[in-house]
Amino acid sequence: MFFSGDPSNRKRVDLGGRSSKERDRKKLLEEAKLERSRRSWMRQQNSAALIIQKCFRGRKVVKAERGNVREQFYTTYGKHCERVDRQCFGPDSDFLRDLLYFLSPQNVSDFSTLVEACRLLSQFAKDSGDVLNLFGGPDYSSKHALVNYRVKKLVYACIQAVHHNRYQLKDQLLSTSLDSGTSTIILLKAAALLIDPKLPWSCKIVSYLMQQNIYRIFREIVITGKESLNCEGCVGKVSLMERVLALVIAHTGQGHCVCQDIDLQWSFASQILTIPFFWQIFPYLKEIYVSRGLCQHYLNKMATCTKSYEKVLPIDISAEFPAYACLLGNLLEAVGVALTRPACSYDMAIDFATVATLLLEVLPPIQTSNTGSREENSVLGDDDMITDDEPAVAPLSKELEKQISNAIDPRFLLQLTNVLFGGSSLDADSCKDKFLAYRTELVSVLWNFMKQCHEKQNWSSLSAVSQYLPSDAFGWLLPLAVFCPVYKHMLMIVDNEEFYEQEKPLSLNDIRLLIVILRQALWQILWLNPVAPMKFTTNTLFLKKHRVEFVQYRVSVVASELLSQLQDWNNRRQFAHPSDFHADGVNDHFISQAMIENTRAYDILKQAPFLVPFTSRVKLFTSQLAAIKERPGSHSLFNRSSFKIRRDHILEDAFNQLSTLPEEDLRGVIRVTFVNEFGVEEAGIDGGGIFKDFMENITRAAFDMQYGLFKETIDHLLYPNPGSGMIHEQHLQFFHFLGIILGKAMFEGILVDIPFATFFLSKLKQKHNYLNDLPSLDPELYRHLIFLKRYEGDLSELELYFVIVNNEFGEQTAEELIPGGKNIRVVNDNVITFIHLVANHRLNTQIRQQSSHFLRGFQQLIQKDWIDMFNEHELQLLISGSVDGIDVDDLRSNTNYAGGYHHEHYVIDMFWEILKNFSLENQRKFLKFVTGCSRGPLLGFKYLEPLFCIQRAAGSASEEALDRLPTSATCMNLLKLPPYRSKEHMEQKLLYSINAEAGFDLS
Repeated sequence: MFFSGDPSNRKRVDLGGRSSKERDRKKLLEEAKLERSRRSWMRQQNSAALIIQKCFRGRKVVKAERGNVREQFYTTYGKHCERVDRQCFGPDSDFLRDLLYFLSPQNVSDFSTLVEACRLLSQFAKDSGDVLNLFGGPDYSSKHALVNYRVKKLVYACIQAVHHNRYQLKDQLLSTSLDSGTSTIILLKAAALLIDPKLPWSCKIVSYLMQQNIYRIFREIVITGKESLNCEGCVGKVSLMERVLALVIAHTGQGHCVCQDIDLQWSFASQILTIPFFWQIFPYLKEIYVSRGLCQHYLNKMATCTKSYEKVLPIDISAEFPAYACLLGNLLEAVGVALTRPACSYDMAIDFATVATLLLEVLPPIQTSNTGSREENSVLGDDDMITDDEPAVAPLSKELEKQISNAIDPRFLLQLTNVLFGGSSLDADSCKDKFLAYRTELVSVLWNFMKQCHEKQNWSSLSAVSQYLPSDAFGWLLPLAVFCPVYKHMLMIVDNEEFYEQEKPLSLNDIRLLIVILRQALWQILWLNPVAPMKFTTNTLFLKKHRVEFVQYRVSVVASELLSQLQDWNNRRQFAHPSDFHADGVNDHFISQAMIENTRAYDILKQAPFLVPFTSRVKLFTSQLAAIKERPGSHSLFNRSSFKIRRDHILEDAFNQLSTLPEEDLRGVIRVTFVNEFGVEEAGIDGGGIFKDFMENITRAAFDMQYGLFKETIDHLLYPNPGSGMIHEQHLQFFHFLGIILGKAMFEGILVDIPFATFFLSKLKQKHNYLNDLPSLDPELYRHLIFLKRYEGDLSELELYFVIVNNEFGEQTAEELIPGGKNIRVVNDNVITFIHLVANHRLNTQIRQQSSHFLRGFQQLIQKDWIDMFNEHELQLLISGSVDGIDVDDLRSNTNYAGGYHHEHYVIDMFWEILKNFSLENQRKFLKFVTGCSRGPLLGFKYLEPLFCIQRAAGSASEEALDRLPTSATCMNLLKLPPYRSKEHMEQKLLYSINAEAGFDLS
């Protein structure tokens, strides 16, 4: 039979060896499984449908039933309650039962019925004067459960009706016209009538309202009514909303009240005091809040809350009115009144200081006419090398800023200090001439008190009278807990002239004393008397059970940050000796402990490295590097790499060859062979010395301004050239490579002569630069910006715009500081923003890409936490060593001799006399000739590895040998010195050798 073209009859063969029966069985099982799954899914669908139907039917039934009750209610009492008398409110009547059953606040008809019922309620109560009898009848005690239930439901229904219809009633919500017949007034009047504290059910009603999160409802009502409020006609009048709120809050924090306390998140403090300018709307309520202990109650609740503010405070009304700032403004106004009362307690002042301190920490700086601005911290760098960027903080409303600034006046601060610290002889007038920034007065008052305590050594007396901390707690804990964050924030506001010249807000002498106090306090807390390890976050507030531990923790954090900040100011212009920051008790035991992770000393080194002397930290740094090099398996991990480098093309050759090395090879041994200008390999075997010479030469070439990658300041300090991309197409790859080179030099302990600008070194520590760093780059621009800051005329007349002109290689380009900046004129209101945007552009934005790539290369060899224990000035010393001369006596005392030489040999005496008389330049040339590096070890020549050695040159006994030049073996730090017979002869030969610049042909 011939093939028909139909393949359907073709025999199928299972390559797995299974028969058709097996296949059919497996297929049948799969189909059965799918069918079971389908039936199960159908059962679930049917069950869900039944539940929905029942629920729907149930709702339909309830809705229908409510409709029936409503119709029956209208028939019995009238649609507008025209057939309602005073007996209808009694326990035997169905009037309230039916009304509360069908009532829906969204229903217009129901709303009207409720309003009419409340109008009648107020009328009957006014006529009889007995609300209890109106609802409870002659025998309230026997029916109190029913009566209480109806009353609480009615009160909640009144408030809920106002809330649901608040947008339609917004003009009535905060009305002070109590005699008007508006719906809102009628409903709130009925609510106020029923929660009168004289009534026996008052606590029951308020407790029920609290369970319904009534303050959240009040918050939304007030915010809506605030939009259409005209405060001018409300002076001296009390609105019904204010009266209802007063009645409700009167049940909080009272010993006689049985109302249950509610979560802080739904409390008056969180929901109501975060409304902007609340006391301006309800001034009468502020008096109640202060006089009845509510202020102290809520401050204590906030101070002992273990939740973060983000989880407690409501969503911000807007970016200009963040909840925490509104809360701070309202608290300041209320506490300002409370502090004037004789009954103001120490605990309340402590709680306020606790809450205010943490709120101030997240508050952006206030803009004032003479000092810094809120934009000081909002102009954050967007360096893509910084991994922990936080979103910029939006500026506050000017009205809110004014509320906070005005609340903290000198008298307020004096009163707070007196309550906190048991009285002070300070005069309020002493604060009047201080800065307008609100933090300044607090800094002055607190500092004067702390200074007195320190000078009189009466810190202990403060803790003895404290009810907040045990009598054996450190007396300086609370003052420092308040002072440090405020002064730290203040330092972000002042400029260099104010800090150094005008010495505001503290004199330099006072700052030196402050450094001593902070240093001693930190050492006491962190080392001598540490608390048990406890984990806190920056948002955690005081804990009742661990007050001492928490205060010590807070002080350790803020004092460390403040001392670090003061050290930065000291590095810009020294006013204190660097050793003033060192703790007195750092000894060998501490250093040995600091080398071990998870020890107390190790943690101190991470948190407050300035307490440890610089030389000790350098030893720890070198020990960390040594541990990396010597860890198990390092010899197999770190490969040896060899390269040939042309001296006249050193940068290009090194870039092409080293850039390809992986990180593990970069940390390994690298051997270099130099090729001179004639194409001949230079003599010498690289045992480390040639590599040191290579590192010094490549850094000199790469960081030379002629190459175009770096520029220098007027002080001849280097920073990345913002226009490097106009010179080198691969400029970013070169910066990455140069980061590797610098990292390799530090990893190998090789000092290189590269003086970096401080603001660039900040980038190695991933820090942001601010206005006060600008003088190191462009002092003239800084002076111009400060001129604008203090300009008293109309800045708009200067015709400045939010544009900066870049001038690179004679080519000028205009760049907008903000989108649309070319059309935004600089005026008095935005000049602070302009100043900080200019500084940010010059110090951060212009060099962002170059710095980022440099850092990435650097961190391939040097971890961030290794250099975090050094400030920028110290980091420069790690890179280049001291700029001071070479200590020849130190080198002599750490020198070995060989080949017949010894320390009293006449040739050796001549040599040391000659070297000591060399110029600094020749001394450095000699050191490079012998060791491969022109700088000595940072900690002294006893740390030179191996130690410097002078060896008698081989075969130097003959007369002919005496005409030979000194040679060296830099890998062994060895000088091969012939036994010259005269000082003049030796000096001549030494100078020739060290100045020959013949590479290693003389070695």
